[in-house]
Amino acid sequence: MENNFKTNLLARQRLIGSWNMLGSTHASEAMAWVGFDFLVVDLEHAPYSIALLQDCLRAIASTPTEAVVRLPSQDPIIIKQVLDSGARNLMVPMIENAQQAEAIVGATRYPPEGYRGFALMHRASRYGTIEGFAKKANDNICIMAQLETPSAIENLGEIAAVPGVDALFVGPGDLSAAVGEIGNPGHEKVQGLMIDAAQRSAKAGVPIGTVMGMPEAVRKCLDNGYQFAAVAGDLAFMMRGATAALKEVSA
Repeated sequence: MENNFKTNLLARQRLIGSWNMLGSTHASEAMAWVGFDFLVVDLEHAPYSIALLQDCLRAIASTPTEAVVRLPSQDPIIIKQVLDSGARNLMVPMIENAQQAEAIVGATRYPPEGYRGFALMHRASRYGTIEGFAKKANDNICIMAQLETPSAIENLGEIAAVPGVDALFVGPGDLSAAVGEIGNPGHEKVQGLMIDAAQRSAKAGVPIGTVMGMPEAVRKCLDNGYQFAAVAGDLAFMMRGATAALKEVSA
C-alpha cells in the first residue's frame, strides 16, 4: 500500500511527469510505459467520468509510473469518489488560502483526522480485501495544492503550513490569465511570480511543482527551484507529431 510517489516527493527526489488529456486507457498505459515518474489524469479539463478514471488508473497501475489525479473542483463528494476509485495523489485546483487547504485535507481523511465517508467495497480497498484499510489510508494520501493566482502565491506560506498539504503546484495557465497575459506563461509577470513561489516554497520547506509545454521551459523551472514538473501531455504530443508529419510530407 505504500505510496511511492509521496515517498519520493517528500524525499525531495526530482520527478518528471506528463499529462493525460485524451480520456483514453490506451493513451494512459502507453504514456506510462514511456518512463515518466508520474502522469496527471486531468479531470478538470478533459473528458473523464469516474468509470473511465478507474480504467485509466488500472492501466497506469500496470506500469512503474505513478498516477496523479487533478480534481475538477474542491467538491468533497467528488473527492470521495476519486479516492474510492483508487487515486492516492490528488492535485486540487484554485487553492487560495489556508482555510480551503484545511477543507481539502479534511475531505481526504477518514475520521477522526477528517470527514471522508467510509465504504468498504471499492477499488481503493481492493474491494474489501486490504485488512485494516481505513486505518492505513490516511497516511497514503498525497495532497498537492494548486496555486493559480498572485493572491494564492502571496498566501503560499499559510497554505504550505496546513498539516496534510504535502506539496504545492503552480498552474501557469490560469496564473497567466490572472495577470492579464492569458495563454503566455513565458511572460515576465508570470515567470516572476513562479520564481517567487519557488523561493517561498523553499523557505516553507515544502516541495513545489509545475507544468510547462516544452522541455526547455521545464528545465528552466527545475533550475529555478521546482522539484517536480510535467512536460506537455498525450494530446499535445499527438498534435505536434501529426502537425510536423503533415508539414514534412506536404513540403
